Formats: sequence, structure tokens, C-alpha cells
Amino acid sequence: MLQSPLRSAVCCLLALVFPAQIMFAGETAAGMLYTNGAAWLNGAEVPKSSAVYSGDMLQTRPDSSASIQSSGSSVMVLADSLVKFEGPAVELEHGAVRVTTSRGLAARAGDVTIKPATDSWTEFQVTDVDGTVQIAANKGDVTVQDDKGTTTVTQGQQTTRDDTADPDKKKKKHRRPKGAAPAAGNGIMSSTPAIIGAAAVVGGVGAWVWLQEEQPVSPSCRTNPCK
Repeated sequence: MLQSPLRSAVCCLLALVFPAQIMFAGETAAGMLYTNGAAWLNGAEVPKSSAVYSGDMLQTRPDSSASIQSSGSSVMVLADSLVKFEGPAVELEHGAVRVTTSRGLAARAGDVTIKPATDSWTEFQVTDVDGTVQIAANKGDVTVQDDKGTTTVTQGQQTTRDDTADPDKKKKKHRRPKGAAPAAGNGIMSSTPAIIGAAAVVGGVGAWVWLQEEQPVSPSCRTNPCK
């Protein structure tokens, strides 16, 4: 039996709506990751390269390093480091990063925030080991903000900060990470509410189409009303 015009129209509508919903719910890659040796991304070992998204966790081994390339910025993640990539900033949990940027990319280590003082090309290195943060301004000036205020480190200079003013928080934070970083949560379309919502929409539309379509009375009478 040929499909009714109503069913055809609804099928076309679903074909247009659901790809658009997935497209708008999906994330856009914030950069590319290139590894030199073994590294983990969200708990899974990384091949030579991979797309990275805001919120991704990257961990390097003592004998490996990695580089994150994004628009106008480059982040070198040095050996034995744990870093969270956040797009406009990187959060250093442990280890060291070298940031080169013309887009104002910032680095955070606990309660300490380091960012370029100007919009010009700036290179700086941040090391956080056992709660002690070392900042080096390799090219250009950087500002350092913590609980004591904001200061400027000029090109060629270095400074040291504690990554938190709370001793209990500092002790808890700096238990050395062991093994790969835990996997990040799934995207929005993989979440339980999204799956349930999508199933409800499909089921509701399907039921509505079924009710609207003409149903045969019996195998011997294919039309309604029977003629």
C-alpha cells in the first residue's frame, strides 16, 4: 500500500529536524593535540594526534610531552603533567606548560591565574609542583593574579607563588595523580535526559501519524469506510 501524504510529510520533517538537533547539540573542536610519546586524553591513550574540546583532560608520562594547537595559541604540555584544556585557558593540575599566544590565552594553577599583559605575542611557562607555582615570562610581560592581588612579571623575569592560601585545600589538591586521568563525561546527546527526550518525541510523532492514517477494517476490506 502506498504511504499517505501525511506520513510522507512527517518523515521528511523528522529527517530535517533530527540532524539539525544533533548539529546544534554537538561540540566544536577547540584545537588539535599532537603527542610525542604516550599520553592520555580523558583516560584513553592518544594516537599521534586528536581533536580536543573544552573540558578535556590531558596527562603526559615522565617520558612524553604533547602540544595543543588552537587559533592564535600553542600550549606545550611538558613531561609528567596533568592539564585541563578550557579553550580560552588551560588549568594546570600538576607539572608544567609553556604557553605561546597572541589571543590572551591564560593559564591557571590552583588559585593563581597567569595571562599576557598585552595582546601581542607572549610566551610564558608555568610549573606547579606540590603547591608551588613558578612563573617565567619568556617573551612579553604577564600578569599574575592570586589572593594577594595582581602583579606584573616583565619579560625575562620569574616569580613564585603558592597555588592556594588554604593549607587544607593545598594538601588535598596535591596528592600526585596515578595512572591515566579519568574519562570526561559524554556529550549532551549521550546523556540520559537527551535520550529519553528523543525517544519520547519519536514515539509521540509515530503514534500521532498512526492515529491520523486511514486504517483498514479487515484484510478483505482495505478502505475505511468499507466500500
